[in-house]
Amino acid sequence: MNPIDPSAEWLEADGLGGFASGTVSGVRTRRYHALLLTATTPPAGRMVLANGFDAWVETPNGTIALSSQRYGPDVFHPDGATRIESFEYEPWPRWRYKIDNDLFVDQELFVPKGESAVLLSWRIIGGRSSSDANNAAGSQELAPPPAVKLCVRPFLSGRDFHSTHHENGSFRFEAEQNGERVTFRSYDGVPAVIAYSNGHYTHEPTWYRNFLYSEEQARGLDPEEDLASPGIFEFSLSQKPAVLMLAAEGHATTDIESIETRYAQVRTIEQARRQYFSSPLERAADAYLVKRGKGKTLIAGYPWFGDWGRDTFIALRGLCIATGHLEDARDILLEWAGVVTQGMLPNRFPDQGEQPEFNSVDASLWYIIAVNDYLLATKKHPSVTDDCHTKKLQAAVEAILAGYNEGTRFGIRADRDGLLSAGEHGYQLTWMDARVDGREITPRIGKPVEIQALWLNALAIGAQFSPRWQSVFEKGRAAFEEKFWNEHAGYLADVIDCDHQPGTVDLTFRPNQIFAVGGLPLTLLSPDKARRVVDAVEMLLLTPVGLRSLASGRLARARCRLPSRHGLAVVDGSICRSVGARTRLDIRSKSRSPREISSTNLSASERDWPWPYLGDC
Repeated sequence: MNPIDPSAEWLEADGLGGFASGTVSGVRTRRYHALLLTATTPPAGRMVLANGFDAWVETPNGTIALSSQRYGPDVFHPDGATRIESFEYEPWPRWRYKIDNDLFVDQELFVPKGESAVLLSWRIIGGRSSSDANNAAGSQELAPPPAVKLCVRPFLSGRDFHSTHHENGSFRFEAEQNGERVTFRSYDGVPAVIAYSNGHYTHEPTWYRNFLYSEEQARGLDPEEDLASPGIFEFSLSQKPAVLMLAAEGHATTDIESIETRYAQVRTIEQARRQYFSSPLERAADAYLVKRGKGKTLIAGYPWFGDWGRDTFIALRGLCIATGHLEDARDILLEWAGVVTQGMLPNRFPDQGEQPEFNSVDASLWYIIAVNDYLLATKKHPSVTDDCHTKKLQAAVEAILAGYNEGTRFGIRADRDGLLSAGEHGYQLTWMDARVDGREITPRIGKPVEIQALWLNALAIGAQFSPRWQSVFEKGRAAFEEKFWNEHAGYLADVIDCDHQPGTVDLTFRPNQIFAVGGLPLTLLSPDKARRVVDAVEMLLLTPVGLRSLASGRLARARCRLPSRHGLAVVDGSICRSVGARTRLDIRSKSRSPREISSTNLSASERDWPWPYLGDC
């Protein structure tokens, strides 16, 4: 048995933007750890409806806790975590608690795809040793001790998932009971929590105060929270397993005749769905695919990110196209095609329904790259798409290129040299978009190197649909190598025409230049120069855990002013090694014309490499 890490975190996504999450110990360490976290306007408008629960069993030998909480300043109570005998994440989170030498309780929790609900169950195993119990799947169980009762007290809030909840007089403790169903309506404008159980509910309202979240404390945020608990669900485990479902009203199936029947049906469906994936990694990737409107999108990251344009179109190539989930890729691209304005796609949809934010120069360009990958993939699977879909995607590509060429928000426009200029003071438009005290740390106003790589690739793709972009592409490609390449240094400048001043060059060595030689359909440098770039990036930026965002000890600066300090961001080293390998494969191949930028030109091993993501700054 693998050793148990009580601080390890688990997450069950619902396919709508919501999820359940927590730690193996059961102690919530983040404000985002929740039992029922609902996206009220999928995938946005996320609210925590049920935060967690206390659970205990009452036996002839006394009361035994199955849960643990942390309260401020540093109190852990009760001690259920000390009784965790085993934990498994596949196919969903499952705990085994040791009550005594002859009694164990199994607890499992899962979230069904497409519904904002969480289903839990508890069952007892009695009359055998710990090792026997762990190997008892499918065997005849011995009769458990009599009169074993399970009690579960849920904790509710009804808050924005970025906030914390504190005791107040507005919370409604009332409960509407109707057979197996109990309804809790915490606040106006907040979805009700519908609870179904095969137990008995007793109304005992009270506040639990001063829960302490250590990860929020480490982040310097409000780490304390008060939660409301309307009552207790009681089950006779001696007679049958306990089943409890919590669901958000209006976002899940809540018209149920029998919770036991419903639980068995949903469990079977969800188990079959998870077995469909070829690996745990592929199943984990599926958690990021969520609903938006009538289409789909991708969550940029759990627990707190929503769907961001840049992240969606980078990740889509690996999560959907490379895995063969072309219908999902199609639905995502079509959904986003409908929100192009002034040649731009939003970089972010705020969680609470404000106007989308467009402060990204590369999100729209990544979209074009993803469209190209998708259309190439559908040539082998023509039934996935049709002429209507293709025309809509091509129209979105044309609208983006036209908007960028003619000029759009934030000073984004094609310059006379065919390269793309972008940036205004006060805004951060590239992936290096960190802000501190309202100031962008790495503004990179002018012509950033990876933006040119994306722009030229996008023009080459657009030229396949509309010949008007061919001349712009040829002019820009010629200017790119002439203006960015530094022969003495052996690498590309990070930004040229800094602050829109022609002729200024920022030679700061960053990983952004890697996109000019790998990771995109078209390589912009000769094989020799591309190899020198890869070698320099590997030597100066590669660490055991990823790529630095700024070279240490070798900062060649020109006229652009740079911040005196800059954080170093890294990502998983295996990804970076794959990027390097993919890049080396690319530069060893022959030079490709814009008409030959199909991924079908790659060997099977080349296509298997993950696409690069260089982290954030």
